[in-house]
Amino acid sequence: MLLILSQEHKEHLRLLSDLQVEVAREFCRISLEFILKGSNPKIYQTAAQKLGVQVNQVKQAVEGLVYLFNESSRLMIGEIDFQDSVMTLGFSEELNKLLLQLYLENRNEIRRLLGELSLELSHYHNLEWRFDVQLASRSLHHQTEPQILLKLHTKRQGDTDSQIFQTDPVNLVHLTSELENALAEMKTAHCRRIVRNIK
Repeated sequence: MLLILSQEHKEHLRLLSDLQVEVAREFCRISLEFILKGSNPKIYQTAAQKLGVQVNQVKQAVEGLVYLFNESSRLMIGEIDFQDSVMTLGFSEELNKLLLQLYLENRNEIRRLLGELSLELSHYHNLEWRFDVQLASRSLHHQTEPQILLKLHTKRQGDTDSQIFQTDPVNLVHLTSELENALAEMKTAHCRRIVRNIK
């Protein structure tokens, strides 16, 4: 599976093609440090002064490398596919080999970090329900008040939690139709594309 890079992303990485391999290696080190420890704006300023370019160009090049390593690691792109994806950037063969080596050395660590950063949301585990009907009271002898009591069990990282809801049949029918609409929406091509990019 090839990583498709936008024209804007290629523009951000264009600075690297004009640099010597040792300087590009430093950019790679900075980008990996960015992934592992976070951004350091002072480094951009220093690098921009040494190279005689704008700070924004350095920042974009580093962020472009971060995106390249993150997306490749997230999608677990193989060695050949990574080489083919990077080849479209027009780098020298030596720089392509450097990027491949750094990607292979760090992809497991990057995947681990991406997994830690992803949100762990509660998900459905079980649902208990009870149907109650009040048929009469002291003041009203002929009334019918149906109520549905729901106990929703959810799980998050192995911990089980439960919430209790009470509703009437009309609201329950409305809630059911809204959930069915949401499920139907998830089957559309647009939603599947979004979900695929989130994972």
